[in-house]
Amino acid sequence: MTFHSILFQRPDHDMSNDGGDAPAFFIDLNLDQIIAAIIAGKDEYNLRPYFQSLLIDPEAISYRHQVMKDLEDGRTVAHINTFAQKMRAMRLNLNRAKKLYYKLEKDRWFLDAVNDYCNAVSGLAQGLLVSEVKSGGLTAFREYLLAYFKSSHFTALRAESKKFKADLASIRYRLLIKPGSVKVRRHESESDYSADVLKTFERFKQRDVKDYMFRFFSSDGLNHVEAGIVGSIARLFPDIFSSIDGFCRNNRDFLDAAVVRFDREIQFYVAYLEYIASLKRENLKFCYPRISRTDKAIFDYDGFDLALAHKCAKDGATLVCNDFYLEGKECIFVVTGPNQGGKTTFARTFGQLHYLARLGCPVPGNKAQLFLFDKLFTHFEKEENITNLRGKLEDDLLRIHQIFRESTPNSIIILNEIFTSTSLNDAVYLSKKIVEQLIRLGALSVCVTFIDELASLGEQTVSMVGTVVPENPAMRTFKIVRRPADGLAYAMAIAEKYRLTYDSLTARLNP
Repeated sequence: MTFHSILFQRPDHDMSNDGGDAPAFFIDLNLDQIIAAIIAGKDEYNLRPYFQSLLIDPEAISYRHQVMKDLEDGRTVAHINTFAQKMRAMRLNLNRAKKLYYKLEKDRWFLDAVNDYCNAVSGLAQGLLVSEVKSGGLTAFREYLLAYFKSSHFTALRAESKKFKADLASIRYRLLIKPGSVKVRRHESESDYSADVLKTFERFKQRDVKDYMFRFFSSDGLNHVEAGIVGSIARLFPDIFSSIDGFCRNNRDFLDAAVVRFDREIQFYVAYLEYIASLKRENLKFCYPRISRTDKAIFDYDGFDLALAHKCAKDGATLVCNDFYLEGKECIFVVTGPNQGGKTTFARTFGQLHYLARLGCPVPGNKAQLFLFDKLFTHFEKEENITNLRGKLEDDLLRIHQIFRESTPNSIIILNEIFTSTSLNDAVYLSKKIVEQLIRLGALSVCVTFIDELASLGEQTVSMVGTVVPENPAMRTFKIVRRPADGLAYAMAIAEKYRLTYDSLTARLNP
């Protein structure tokens, strides 16, 4: 089986761009917060480009799903994490070798890096051999790694690096230190009296004492005296150091490109699974969605906003999950209800689910079927920009016009609280025109609004309503349910705007 990448099944699936900027909708959907939290602590792998590059077909998504499922096995992940630790040590030693000045010191760190690399490869090869991996990605990599592990090149690299480390460990020498001079001599089997001294004074020991042993280490490398001592040792043992010099020169490119790529790419999966692990412990559900490029009959049950879920888990608050589905000709959710009732969170959840699905990640919910969109657009309310000399309404219209110019029937469009800066009559008129255009386009859409009339403009629209506690309408449930708009959403907004709610009137009558 040919191995290309643990992230991309075929070279034509690889659409990653290391220099690309985050999509414009990231901030609106809180995806900037989510991805920042996922990759936190893994800067060395530069994972952000992978989380900003979407897969192009269901086959590529399924490839990642299978790898994710393999990595849900703690034993397999343990082997991956051990491999990552050794590869990290290897990189640290290589970086030390590059920064240092004295050649003999550079060679020693280089030798340590090679040894770390060989241990990493050997450990992972043995670990994957006993792991019950089933995915095409990990199975192909295991076959590749085992072949590489058994290759003459790697076998020689591993044997030589171990031999030279053993040779260095076998060197014995003595120092003759006098004022102004240090002489290095071969160790001539002189007696080591330290054990006899310790044994003699052991009888006088009354309690544990402080350890005054001094351990030499300098992250800045050898000073000139230390370098001189090492140089003298090398002259005393020329065969060993000459062989190490040749080994280092002949193996500058010892790293295997596929192994190095795997080391980076596998962290995409590890980072995401670590991120959702804490939410799973809160009994929140994740699933592998079915993805279709043609069927817009989508659904998700017990879905939630990932960014909000992590905040709730951190604060000890309860998270409310929601369901949605579309069938037949339905393609537009019109979401109404009171302020602060979860409408915007529902819109964000819808966008997050589809984005994460195109990354090949498990998504919030216990069962889901989602659409393989081509482009995703959002229009969330923004502060007026005084530098462009446009009013709020004009700016909204220009932004929406741009969305319709670039979108297709396979796009996803999320509109949140549009036309709030104008009068009710103008907002109703403009919003109807927008929803009618969405109907003609046929794109999957979410429209969060106070205008209930939008929910019944055609068989393509589905009314979703934010609910309240029946006994106390001021208390939100944060449940968004599929039912006809009740006509009270905008009325409640007007009442709140002009302080005509029960609480406001009570406060004014009883100051």
